Amino acid sequence: MMKVGKSIIAVLAMIALIVGLSGCPKEGPLEKAGKKIDKTIEDIKK
Repeated sequence: MMKVGKSIIAVLAMIALIVGLSGCPKEGPLEKAGKKIDKTIEDIKK
């Protein structure tokens, strides 16, 4: 009985990991703006 419980926990943990890693594949507008700001700062430093 303990093996079944451990197997269920392992499967749920793997599902949670997969969902967590694939949750945000696209960049949002704030991330795009942040990258533009970073690029502008780098250009100013040069």
